[in-house]
Amino acid sequence: MTIRIAIPEPTTSDAAYNARSLPTYVAALQSTGAMPVIIPLHERQDRVARLLAGTQGVLLPGSGFDVDPERYGDVRIAACGPADPGRTAVDELLLQDAFNLHKPILAICQGIQSLNVWLNGTLIQDLETVLKTAVNHAPGREIVNAHPIRIVPGSRLAAIAGNVADEECNSSHHQAISRVGDNLRVTAVCTTDGVIEAVELDSPDHFVVGVQWHPERTYTSSSLSRALFTAFIHTAEAWRPRPVETSVATA
Repeated sequence: MTIRIAIPEPTTSDAAYNARSLPTYVAALQSTGAMPVIIPLHERQDRVARLLAGTQGVLLPGSGFDVDPERYGDVRIAACGPADPGRTAVDELLLQDAFNLHKPILAICQGIQSLNVWLNGTLIQDLETVLKTAVNHAPGREIVNAHPIRIVPGSRLAAIAGNVADEECNSSHHQAISRVGDNLRVTAVCTTDGVIEAVELDSPDHFVVGVQWHPERTYTSSSLSRALFTAFIHTAEAWRPRPVETSVATA
């Protein structure tokens, strides 16, 4: 059976960003043996629901837009970029479907932020302004090793990484998780400034992993990147539908 993974378009209005970023997610999924199901951001909810019905997992990609601080009860600062309501709406549909049915989720960059806020967490609106970190978390797409991270032992991410605690990652973000969302646990941090770099659901039977970096960009060169996608797709292969009435809606 071909494993089908739902992935929303990264943005509603930035065609150049979509054209630049979406192919790398598609290539990583296809290299792992999965079929991406692109979810258009302008579709009706019933159409999105029909597309989701044939999928076994959800990948939330990055975006050129920021998460609206009103969603987590914060006042927007000048350094916070514009939000993308269309992407937000589709993310929420995909997250609700995945949590209802226990579908595996891999959330990347803005995707981890969207996941965290959906689970009642908050964000740092701009790392340089708020945290005043000396680490450049947005050095450019060409920088493969932007900064070191430390992976928490005993986590799902640690098992995926082969229990290697220290790694290097790329980086392309100016926002990050502040207060961690409900039932999420921190599984990696930047060793230089403590910025949260990965979270996962505190649940042994539901694969929900979020990373702040971009493993899709380094799929061919990084064993950790390949291991992340492989673990995600293997979990999707084993997924079977779960009756909605026995599931606990998380948000």
